[in-house]
Amino acid sequence: MAENNVRGPNDFLKSRLIIVSNRLPIVVKEEKKGEWTSAPGSGGLVTALAPVLRGRGGLWIGWPGTVGVPGETIEKVLENAVEGAGFRLKGVLLTAEERDKYYSGFANEIIWPLFHDFSSRCNFDPSYWYSYEKVNRAFAEVIRRHSGSGDYIWVHDYHLMRVAHELREMGVEEPVGFFLHIPFPPLDIFLKLPWRFQILRSLLAYDLIGFQTPRDRRNFLQCVNALIKDVSTRGRGPVLSLTSGNCHVRVGAFPVSIDFKEFTNLASTREVADRAWYIHEELPNTYIILGIDRLDYTKGIPERLQAFRHALIRYPELKGRVVFVQIVVPSRRTIPEYEQLKIEIERLVSEINGQFTRSGWVPIHYFFRSLDRTELVSYYRTADAALITPLKDGMNLIAKEYCASSLEENCVLILSEFAGAAAQFQKGALLVNPHDKEGVADAIFRAFHMSIEEKRDRMKRLRTSVRKQDIYWWVDSFLSAAIGRKLHNFPVEEDYPPQVYME
Repeated sequence: MAENNVRGPNDFLKSRLIIVSNRLPIVVKEEKKGEWTSAPGSGGLVTALAPVLRGRGGLWIGWPGTVGVPGETIEKVLENAVEGAGFRLKGVLLTAEERDKYYSGFANEIIWPLFHDFSSRCNFDPSYWYSYEKVNRAFAEVIRRHSGSGDYIWVHDYHLMRVAHELREMGVEEPVGFFLHIPFPPLDIFLKLPWRFQILRSLLAYDLIGFQTPRDRRNFLQCVNALIKDVSTRGRGPVLSLTSGNCHVRVGAFPVSIDFKEFTNLASTREVADRAWYIHEELPNTYIILGIDRLDYTKGIPERLQAFRHALIRYPELKGRVVFVQIVVPSRRTIPEYEQLKIEIERLVSEINGQFTRSGWVPIHYFFRSLDRTELVSYYRTADAALITPLKDGMNLIAKEYCASSLEENCVLILSEFAGAAAQFQKGALLVNPHDKEGVADAIFRAFHMSIEEKRDRMKRLRTSVRKQDIYWWVDSFLSAAIGRKLHNFPVEEDYPPQVYME
């Protein structure tokens, strides 16, 4: 990698921002035969980055989620999707084989389980790696064609760890940053990856690498020091400088966040208040505990259900007084393993309800569907407690959304200590080990009996943290690190409150 060309803040403020992710922030779908349209995308990455580009220019490069559709058709759909938005979309087209081997294969059968400490679920098929290389090269080629002098290229997540390496091979010298939205594993787990050296060398081609937590950064540095020769690390604090040969990269921890104002404003609307009232009417005189997760084995849903059952056994007084609402959002339905997980969850729900249901009270209310934003926030407003217990999570934005939506500050967040958000929320949330059924049951009982004063003190701490370190703080802190000094008034949104900038 070529040495960085250091630019000052004034130069950087003029930079066009290019976001690169596996998926575009829209979903392209066929309405009628031959008629293609788009709808807004979902997920943590879209939630985090859409406000950044809104109205300030730039380019988002990614896969439109389709195969076999002519490029001209995709281009027209992408143009229409962001008409008037102030930024452009550019698609990277994949074949069905590339989708299966790069996305379903290497990304989701190797990196996803391995980086979440589920190495037993990995399928280390060599053909997956070759497809991963090929697709990362295809992304780099699109970036090369549509980027120019002065652009800052910001690549996202585990699907695209080789993009900077491919760009440098093509002679692109513009600064390229990378942010990993999932955890980075410790050395003993990472060593199981057959392509460990290639992945580390690829990451070292970036100018700045961002992780969710200091622990993730520490794991990465441990792997680099163990596997790469002649590495030196300098600096202290949130961002360190790492040198290996002619590679010079900065490494930092930047916890991703949400648009706090958007959630508080929506939570304040009459529509949300009315929907929340209807939910209360359907579940009268009960303490409502809420779980919301995408269908995935990392979220610990079966373990959570078993812990709730243990709470009803361990604390009989909860029977008839506590209701657990578990919402599971469909995800990766074409993968047999996920369908089996759905079956297991529904079996547990049926089993527990059959064991404890009495006249006028059903302990678990289970929903398997997507929710629109208004309905989601209505559940946040209604719930007396949120039970968010992933077995491993990069950050978990649901926890932050719940806090931002809790206007009365009279509720409780029960959070897995293995979620990235735990590092930020340790002074306000009740942290639990999701494998410890008794510990989670005790936390449910404690939340049920917690005084209103303690609830408000804890939730106020959580909300203050999310408000200060919101999505704009995250973008500003990453891009400030990209130039090695603080950006003042980085123009991500006109009414961005200056007091939340990182000091």
